[in-house]
Amino acid sequence: MLDVLRHRAYRRLFTAQVIALLGTGLATVALALLAYRLAGPRAGAVLGTALGIKMTANVIVAPVASALLARLPRRAVLVALDLVRAGVAVLLPWVDQVWQVYLLVFVLQAASAAFTPTFQATITDLLPDEDDYTHALSLSRLAYDLEMLLSPALAAAALTLLSFDDLFLGTAAGFTASALLVTCTLIPRPRPTHHSGNLYRRTTLGVRRYLAVPRLRGLLALHLAVAAAGAMVLVNTVIAVRDDLGRDESDVALALGAYGTGSLLVALALPTLLRHHADRLLMLVGSATGAVILLATTTVSASAGAWRWPALLTAWALLGAAGSLVLTPSGRLLRRSADDGHRPAMFAADYALSHACWLLTYPLAGWLAATAGTTWALIVLSALAATATALAAHSWPTHDPDELEHEHRDLDASHEHLHDAHPVGAGGSWRHTHHYRLDEHHHTWPGRPATTRSDAARLRTRKDPRRRRARQRTR
Repeated sequence: MLDVLRHRAYRRLFTAQVIALLGTGLATVALALLAYRLAGPRAGAVLGTALGIKMTANVIVAPVASALLARLPRRAVLVALDLVRAGVAVLLPWVDQVWQVYLLVFVLQAASAAFTPTFQATITDLLPDEDDYTHALSLSRLAYDLEMLLSPALAAAALTLLSFDDLFLGTAAGFTASALLVTCTLIPRPRPTHHSGNLYRRTTLGVRRYLAVPRLRGLLALHLAVAAAGAMVLVNTVIAVRDDLGRDESDVALALGAYGTGSLLVALALPTLLRHHADRLLMLVGSATGAVILLATTTVSASAGAWRWPALLTAWALLGAAGSLVLTPSGRLLRRSADDGHRPAMFAADYALSHACWLLTYPLAGWLAATAGTTWALIVLSALAATATALAAHSWPTHDPDELEHEHRDLDASHEHLHDAHPVGAGGSWRHTHHYRLDEHHHTWPGRPATTRSDAARLRTRKDPRRRRARQRTR
């Protein structure tokens, strides 16, 4: 897996990612302490609102930023966004009102929502080899898991010598170091694409293209299944450990660590697994496993006995492993579905839609546990995960080849893209087979109506007599 680090440009970007993640982890701890300083007993409500603002920014900003920044040089965009995040981190220690926290959290997350999809699309261009890219996805998953495990420990060690305000300065230093590494990295310029239309159409382009691809509709359902399981862990671990099991605060961190450890171990094994098994099989197994584990965990909350603690740790580790089995390969599906010019919009759509799933499951998990109890929260979230898994299996065809036979109706017979095509009928259609991705010649997936822009124009012409007469005159 580490062989992918021989690519100098990727090595620098991966290092930038790790440093920025560690800075983000420090900010998470510092933000909780800042909320307590400003709100005291209401710190939980402040943090809950901040989390909701964070998810909302992810959902709204990612596609808008993709449309606005698509024509700008990626390196300049990444550096600017890192510096914005560093600037927000520097300002956080100086706030003295809760509304200021909300505003800065929104700005910080808006910058991250613009940064992450652009960064992900850049990695696909740097690593054209499929195995290298798979290893990069696993390393990225490892980075997220290690941040979950190490950041609290680093923050605790730092707090023995520094105040929590200084943790924000560490966050700013991390983002600044990330910007410097990106500045020193040669990032390939993507092939230009011309996305026409107003801002609304360009903003929704990625989502529309994303939902046009069957495997990506399946991926969206899998995101919902992972969010259902993950929200149960991240929102209700403290309740399950402290109230249901009666254990102390350190065991809350241990339970969350078990979740991260399970995810980390699967990320290490995935490059080998993906060489022998299809993405669809592994991802559906991971999603179904999460649903089953959630349901099985109801016995922990509804029973008594010392066995419940190790059972909970095991369940949380398995949920982490199941989530990693789904999330780690997801970049491969996006890469297979669009060319390099359209990938930033597709990654932005995936980022926004996946966070919309978390925006749904976070409050659902918290509300169910608070009103109906942990057992009912587990049951409902398990049912949601199982339903999402079934929907993914239905949406994502079992036979999902990269090469697809399809027709073109809007290209001239001499067009270079039709060099291997053969005519179909007398209507000027041409059919051929090749590695199918959404690009300037392929706007929707085969099998859907109006497969090209000209098809959509033809449908409008049939409804408008003036356009029909104009087309007849041109012939």
